[in-house]
Amino acid sequence: MLKLFEYNWQVRQDWFDWCDTVSEEELLKQRTGGIGSILFTLYHIVTVEYAWLCGDLQGKELNIPSFEDCASVQGIRDYSARTHAEIAPFVYDWNDSMEDRIMVDTNQDGEQERFTFGEVMRHVIAHEIHHIGQLSIWSREIGKQPITANLIHRGLFVIER
Repeated sequence: MLKLFEYNWQVRQDWFDWCDTVSEEELLKQRTGGIGSILFTLYHIVTVEYAWLCGDLQGKELNIPSFEDCASVQGIRDYSARTHAEIAPFVYDWNDSMEDRIMVDTNQDGEQERFTFGEVMRHVIAHEIHHIGQLSIWSREIGKQPITANLIHRGLFVIER
């Protein structure tokens, strides 16, 4: 599971670098088939990871800026770096004893729902991968090569020879 978080973090950084090559107008343009714009999607990815892992699983008080307060590539890159500093120790300290811990969440209807920590961790991984797929489609729509989704050749796994 750790390697998939590291993969997502690498891919996210690659998308930030990709954004540096695209006009702000294109990055903020409302798009079809997703949750808004390219920049808003990146903001959403960071916010969801931060809210689940720091807020829900660790019970920390969250400091989430509005999208408008960080609606630039550098603003979202900085937001991502700040949240990563809080999230990474939890991810790196993950162990099997945490897998079946129960988290209680209140949904939008005010009902309480129970999830295992392991389920939430995997949801966060899948959530980012889902939205990265949307960014790939949008990049092609504007005539740009998307960031590779390939897990291989990212240096995440070292094979001793």
